Amino acid sequence: MIDHVVIGVADMAAARAFYARALAPLGLRVVLDHEGYVGFGDGSPFFFLADRAPTAAVHVAFRAPDRAACDAFHAAALAAGAADNGAPGPRPQYHPHYYGAFVRDPDGNNVEAVCHDPAPDARLAPPAPR
Repeated sequence: MIDHVVIGVADMAAARAFYARALAPLGLRVVLDHEGYVGFGDGSPFFFLADRAPTAAVHVAFRAPDRAACDAFHAAALAAGAADNGAPGPRPQYHPHYYGAFVRDPDGNNVEAVCHDPAPDARLAPPAPR
């Protein structure tokens, strides 16, 4: 189990503004801002920005509560200045219900919102005949 993730950012103010907008649709907000670190979470921080040079691009995936939140994350991230790295949609190559949206943050990191639940209509569909 992962407790927290820290990524270095070249411009803390820009990264903080970007993530505040991009992560809001996922219910995440700044919960810690202290001595060169900004922590995001929905209570306790678990995703941190560090005011230091990025070492290498990383991939971070945030769990979304539903597919609509993935869509909203993608739109919010693009509006905040991200580059598109994969429009929201199914990714059946990962598993049948994988739904993800991908962007590149201002430092080039690949940031994803992902939902693993079946499509809403799939849950309501009657069972297949035998």
